[in-house]
Amino acid sequence: MNRMLGIIDATAFRPEIEDLTLHRSLAAIPFAGRYRLIDFVLSNMVNSEIDSVAIFPKYSYRSLMDHIGSGKQWDLNRKKDGLFFFPSPHLHNEYDEFGSFRQFSDHLDFFLRSSQEYAVITNSYTVCNIDYKQVLNRHIENRCDITEVRQNGESLQMYIMSTKLLMDLIEDKTKTGCKTLTDIIVENRKSLTICDYEFTGYAAVIDSMDSYYKHSLEMLNPAIWHEVFLNDRPILTKAKDEPPTKYGKNSSVKNSLIANGCKIEGTVENSIIFRGVHIGKDTVIKNSVIMQKTTIGDNCLLEHIIADKDVKILNSSQLNGTEEKPHVLRKKTIQGAMMNS
Repeated sequence: MNRMLGIIDATAFRPEIEDLTLHRSLAAIPFAGRYRLIDFVLSNMVNSEIDSVAIFPKYSYRSLMDHIGSGKQWDLNRKKDGLFFFPSPHLHNEYDEFGSFRQFSDHLDFFLRSSQEYAVITNSYTVCNIDYKQVLNRHIENRCDITEVRQNGESLQMYIMSTKLLMDLIEDKTKTGCKTLTDIIVENRKSLTICDYEFTGYAAVIDSMDSYYKHSLEMLNPAIWHEVFLNDRPILTKAKDEPPTKYGKNSSVKNSLIANGCKIEGTVENSIIFRGVHIGKDTVIKNSVIMQKTTIGDNCLLEHIIADKDVKILNSSQLNGTEEKPHVLRKKTIQGAMMNS
């Protein structure tokens, strides 16, 4: 019998990555060629036999809801339990912090109706492959009130506690003065048994443009890739039927991830190319992330670039960022040779 309830806090907004969140929430940012950040969190839950998952979004969540739909790809389109969306009824700033009890209290009936004994609360933007059943077993063995998943001394914003304790914390937020899960961890270490669970696998927190770029290119490392994408614990995503990528006669691809539906006629090195991208003749792309349906003309040079979806780059364009500060092209923008400085 499933013992865990999944709760994903997708309310986060980070100005450091605003170029990629103008039209979507942080949870819906594309990653690793064909995924969204929410895919890793959702997949970890269903792979841990969690079949009731509630997502609490706040900002620009249309793209997120379109991606997840009914939850069918994660086997969450169920008559009993399944997938639930609870958008914030207000844009109050008390919702902006992770694990806001105000956010949860507006949907308290969901928790009251839930039959699961334990709750797993996570953020929506940590890339890893974790088995919450192992965390729960340690939680029970050590008789913890709250177990916090950490790595190298840093919190991964993943918590396990009893559903009853969570409801008590939500209902007592005014009395205790604790408005978030972080407040509980900091202020109640003496009254509650709070345990740490050290996660030793690969984990990447994507909350800035620097972290997005760095961890995206880390996916080109086979050792890291195989830590995240496990055969027995697959990362699931929305299915899209597209033809295989077509490679031109003079194309060249080295150490890159190329999704399906692309047309590659130039050179790609150390880059991640999402679905449906067209790269023209004699064009060179290095150390870049090119998102879905972007079109890049002939005789272009792109290095250290993050191009959002549906960007159009005209012939003979040269665009350069640096490893420390990649150049970001916002969604649906047009870049031309005359525009470059």
